[in-house]
Amino acid sequence: MNHEEHDDYEDYEDEDYEDDGEGLSDRDADLADVREQVAQLTDGLQTLTLTGDDGVVPAIPDGAAGCGAVVAEFCWSRLKRAEQDGFLAKLKKAAGKDALLVLVDEVYVEGLSNPVARTDADGTTYEIVTTEEGQRIERPMSYPTDSALRKRLSNAAKEIRVARWEYFWVLTCKFK
Repeated sequence: MNHEEHDDYEDYEDEDYEDDGEGLSDRDADLADVREQVAQLTDGLQTLTLTGDDGVVPAIPDGAAGCGAVVAEFCWSRLKRAEQDGFLAKLKKAAGKDALLVLVDEVYVEGLSNPVARTDADGTTYEIVTTEEGQRIERPMSYPTDSALRKRLSNAAKEIRVARWEYFWVLTCKFK
């Protein structure tokens, strides 16, 4: 699922999109392309979609068992390292063996992404963000390499593939 392998992928890097209500920002255009590719992968499959908003990873809904695919957007990088195996186990329980797992998350972009503030003893990295109320808080946020993703998921998954866009990465695999 590498965007460079698809004829329908547009290179948004050279485009000047303004978010004026009519056009798309570069990041939004990149996300639209990623979501289109994910929709093609999951077409025809009963899909559980989880989206992490404001740095919070959503709970997996009760009764989600038996779906053919799980798409987790903006969840993986917000998990502490100690939470990742448990998250994968819950997803596998919801989807089952050989189900498709798609993880979508952010790439670190200089000048756009919040800088990493610290790394704890377990290897979890954190960023400092400002809430709408003006409070500065620390929250987990990682920008894993392809090899780190493959290594971390290798016990739970097979056929692991990673693709990167300018602003996002996508990992696809099947549960063991």
